[in-house]
Amino acid sequence: MRTSDFYYHLPEELIAQHPLDERSASRLLTLDGPTGATAHRRFDELPDILNPGDLLVINNTRVIPARLLGVRADTGKAIEILLLKRIDLYNWETLARPGKKVRVGNRLVFLPGRLEAEVADVLENGNRIIRFSYEGTWEEILAEAGTVPLPPYIHEKNDDPERYQTVYAVAPGSSAAPTAGLHFTEAIFDRIRARGVDIAELTLHVGLGTFRPVKCEDIADHIMHTEWYDFPREAALKIKETRTRGGRIVAVGTTCCRTLESVYRADPLMSERSGWTDIFIYPGYRFGVVDAMVTNFHLPESTLIMLVSAFSGKENVLRAYQEAIEQRYRFFSFGDAMYLTRKDESDKRG
Repeated sequence: MRTSDFYYHLPEELIAQHPLDERSASRLLTLDGPTGATAHRRFDELPDILNPGDLLVINNTRVIPARLLGVRADTGKAIEILLLKRIDLYNWETLARPGKKVRVGNRLVFLPGRLEAEVADVLENGNRIIRFSYEGTWEEILAEAGTVPLPPYIHEKNDDPERYQTVYAVAPGSSAAPTAGLHFTEAIFDRIRARGVDIAELTLHVGLGTFRPVKCEDIADHIMHTEWYDFPREAALKIKETRTRGGRIVAVGTTCCRTLESVYRADPLMSERSGWTDIFIYPGYRFGVVDAMVTNFHLPESTLIMLVSAFSGKENVLRAYQEAIEQRYRFFSFGDAMYLTRKDESDKRG
């Protein structure tokens, strides 16, 4: 299957540059996987779409101030570092800009005398391993020196950094938000619980590799970035209970979907576990646990549009995207949402 099979043309003016005033006021396009039928609704109607006995699974990760602006100590030239993956207390895998100016052995200064670093290694993919030295606790110094990075397609300033966090974000570690969750409010959760739908939390720390394009023509040749996840005991128990009573597992976002399917692939009994995942889901994948999904609209030729195409059918998804464009939906992180059901929804696996 070719990367170009997942291309669609999006007018630039449909890329949402800022969130709506009210989180749950976004539009919601529903797509029925088995039939391909679509409907146009509002996100605050989601509680009415869910069934009593369903389980909604959310990703409680929190975006850290992963964008650091500094200078090379020897030249004074400006550099930008994006934190991707924490290796230990002092070492991070990072993305450096401009990369050619950040070489092994270079000293970098962010807050003189308080936050400095040395480039320890350059990886095959071009990322840099950077060893930091700092005064105080890492969390405090990062909060002072860093800013929350926004996706590259958002060009306008975000005056409220909390709008790029979900209302349930509690576990710091992501370089990007699990944006499907940005639409939820406490009032929506109250209505979901009143509907008889339970809620489970897991953690997957989102890396900036999410936004990297698939550069190979054959998608099977693409190498996924790895992301750390934690699937706790409480979530495992709730999923087992839901599956036992015949309820549906509804994943909020591709991050939850990837985590749940990673756990299922390692252990179909869905026991608690944590670790790193590089699962790549594209058409032909057989889903083991997720029955429905809340998600945003994704970039053309991205691994995320490949995932939702595997879930609800490529033709169905691309047709729904075209319909969304015609209806002037808002796209990407601050945009509108979709509710998808699995194409083989009747094929329940326990």
